[in-house]
Amino acid sequence: MSNPVVVEQFSTAKQAAVYRHLVESDLWVLWQGVSATLEARPGGLFLMQTPDGRTARGEFIELVPPERVVFSWGWTDVPGMPPGSTTVEIDLIPHDDGTLIRLRHVGVPPEEATMHEMGWRHYLTRLSAASGGQNPGPDAGPG
Repeated sequence: MSNPVVVEQFSTAKQAAVYRHLVESDLWVLWQGVSATLEARPGGLFLMQTPDGRTARGEFIELVPPERVVFSWGWTDVPGMPPGSTTVEIDLIPHDDGTLIRLRHVGVPPEEATMHEMGWRHYLTRLSAASGGQNPGPDAGPG
């Protein structure tokens, strides 16, 4: 396994606003994917479809409103990274007049690490905008 993918992004939004964009399906799709089913409780379903038709699937592991969200992650259609095979940990840290979003993606296979780091950088920028009340536009993917 590779080292964890770690990405940070500052948002002008308060913790509670960012948190809601991580646990509410209708808010999630403002910054990532074209559809999402989020059952935000431990053991609840995490399901998200990307603009290119791929599906990420896992389950919520830990929820500490408005500070932390942890869920398992994997792809239904990417060999070597099946649903629930990795873990995404997102900490929301009060910082200045907003929130520092710190994401750690643990267990990513080495051959997938660069793509996932690029993707999370792209998506945390969109999360920052959406949670801050801006419209990041339709999700065209990171590439």
